[in-house]
Amino acid sequence: MAVNINTVYTTVLFILNKEQRGYIPPAEFNSLAVQVQNDIFDTYFPDGNQVNRFNQNNRQNDTEFFDMFKDISYKLFPFEKETDFTYNAANTGFIYTANKTIYKLGEIIATTPASQTSQPSNIESVVQLTSKSDYTEITRSKLTKPTAQYPICFTTQTAAAIAPATTPQLLIKVSPASATTTLKVNCLFKPIDPSWTFTIGSLGQYVYNTTTSIDFQLDVSEQNNLIIDILKYAGIIIKDPQIVQAATQASQQEEINLKR
Repeated sequence: MAVNINTVYTTVLFILNKEQRGYIPPAEFNSLAVQVQNDIFDTYFPDGNQVNRFNQNNRQNDTEFFDMFKDISYKLFPFEKETDFTYNAANTGFIYTANKTIYKLGEIIATTPASQTSQPSNIESVVQLTSKSDYTEITRSKLTKPTAQYPICFTTQTAAAIAPATTPQLLIKVSPASATTTLKVNCLFKPIDPSWTFTIGSLGQYVYNTTTSIDFQLDVSEQNNLIIDILKYAGIIIKDPQIVQAATQASQQEEINLKR
């Protein structure tokens, strides 16, 4: 369940205006909202790694609703999706053609048609992701040359943008592969940028527009963190050290409580 952007914005404004400490206009708030959402999203990975070490040392609480590793994984579920990559002959590799931004690549599955392998059925194989140098070394060796059962790949980018994209795209080069091979990749996508939009009211005031606004993509449990972190940045913008200090202390205390 996502976090309503209007709830966060009105709360931030209420806290800032309570003692006449300043005002954050929608454009500035939206910039801070994007930054804070990305900051929180990026913390899931080092936090998950730390909790996983607790698991390995048998120090992690795995009781239902109190398993921190499961909680972090749950927060990432909405951003995880198995995605088709399309073969692009000009770049002799597979590209992702949709608009979302890929954050990480997970398991890569290649399906090679039976017609390419003289097998009675198609071959579905896990593709090993390697570096470019390892890819070159492995594919040039007769002993380690990849097969349909054991393919390998490396990532690079297209030589130029492929419409509708305006910049070069992520490219996966697979060996062996051809235009008839299909590639499915378990991808983790970046959250969509939040945006608080408005119409102009009869008195010239900003009126929240539910139709065009975009909520935060993070789990509802992150609402407090979103508000606190936006206040930290807001305090810097309006040059109020007391807001920065109070928000920082609240953020640190919440992090300590989570990691005890």
